[in-house]
Amino acid sequence: MFTGIISAIGNVVGLEPRGGDVRLTIETGSLSLADVSLGDSIACNGACLTAVELTGQGFIADVSVETLSLTTIGNWNAGSRINLEKAMQATDRFGGHIVSGHVDGIGEVVALEGDARSWRFRLRAPRDIAKYIAQKGSITVDGTSLTVNVVEGSEFELNIVPHTMLHTVIGDYKVGTKVNLEVDLVARYLERLLLGDKAADQ
Repeated sequence: MFTGIISAIGNVVGLEPRGGDVRLTIETGSLSLADVSLGDSIACNGACLTAVELTGQGFIADVSVETLSLTTIGNWNAGSRINLEKAMQATDRFGGHIVSGHVDGIGEVVALEGDARSWRFRLRAPRDIAKYIAQKGSITVDGTSLTVNVVEGSEFELNIVPHTMLHTVIGDYKVGTKVNLEVDLVARYLERLLLGDKAADQ
């Protein structure tokens, strides 16, 4: 479980194809791994990955075909910058919202413009997850917990303050950038709950 508060920006060192999936090597930069053990989870641009090896400067993770199909990881290259967050502990502050690290789909930046010292971004979500995005609700974009300002069909707007621009990869975005989206966990469960007994037939 994560909060969507990014701890550091890491770098992709390598992606090694392995029998149809990928082994990923990440340098974690300023993110300390002193309290990370093999098998621990680290969110990489919002995708929860398991550390299978610690390298001293980072970690190695295996990326399944399922994860590759739902995330932007297949488009990463050596040198790609990514948001990093370690799994939260019971004693941590809950600064963002409930984030599972299970990416729902890939969105796209369709417009951006300055707004005083902040930036306004418009993103387009896949049609099948757009129904979970609500005005003033929460959404996770590349692992960052953000508030939705406006929703129009499958498009939504975000206001990004200078701190977030500086300390996450959002500062790298331009029109056409593909991003990992995770909708609010509560919305997904609420939809299923409202089906009642019909849920077993879906």
